[in-house]
Amino acid sequence: MAKVIFIGAGPGASDLMTVRGARRLAQAGVVLFDALTDPALRELAPQAEWIDVGKRGYAHAMAQERINALLVEHGLRQDITTVVRLKGGDASLFGRLEEELQALDAAGIDCEVVPGVTAAIAAAAGTRRPLTRRGVGRSVSFATAMTRTGDVHACRSADTEVFYMAGQKLAVLAEQLQQAGWSAQTPVLAVSCAGTADERASEHSVASLPDAGERHAGRPTVVIVGAGALPVRPEDAGGGGPLSPA
Repeated sequence: MAKVIFIGAGPGASDLMTVRGARRLAQAGVVLFDALTDPALRELAPQAEWIDVGKRGYAHAMAQERINALLVEHGLRQDITTVVRLKGGDASLFGRLEEELQALDAAGIDCEVVPGVTAAIAAAAGTRRPLTRRGVGRSVSFATAMTRTGDVHACRSADTEVFYMAGQKLAVLAEQLQQAGWSAQTPVLAVSCAGTADERASEHSVASLPDAGERHAGRPTVVIVGAGALPVRPEDAGGGGPLSPA
């Protein structure tokens, strides 16, 4: 029986994987990988069988039940010692980790979870805008902008709110943000393909957030609202640095 290791591959670029993750990946006999993981990671486990189980948003290329079954199937193999489940970002954040852990536990298969860099942290680093700020940003909340039914849901539960899976319906999200209590002038930062060479970032207000739709269309996007969207220095605002103005 093999051990299944869940590895957070980071938001995109292969060098954002942790050293522990890279070492565990090198041991793999089978790798079940997500859609947004960097193909360069294959170089760390050239001997492994790589199986694409990726899905984007709620347009599933492979049903979660099938992924669970594949994990159990390969975890029960006697000819390999390590199965890697390679997930984009961090496995424990919007990665359906709970369901996969439950499937392995029911089959009596040992597992390990290696943390990774999630897109929100990469977006904050790439734009030099810390998610927490002394005195004004004491709390951060992570949420999915779109529910499983396709509805958009916004909230105001922290000084900085980060919304994942937000790129498809930014206009609706802007409306929902105001209904949740955010003012129209609240600063917003939209970042797509965070942590990759193709990262794009643009700054907005809640009212002008719909303007970000064209720039980030078809790209995995996080939207940062509130304290964490503010520039650290006045000269960072506007068109300076990696940002594009609304």
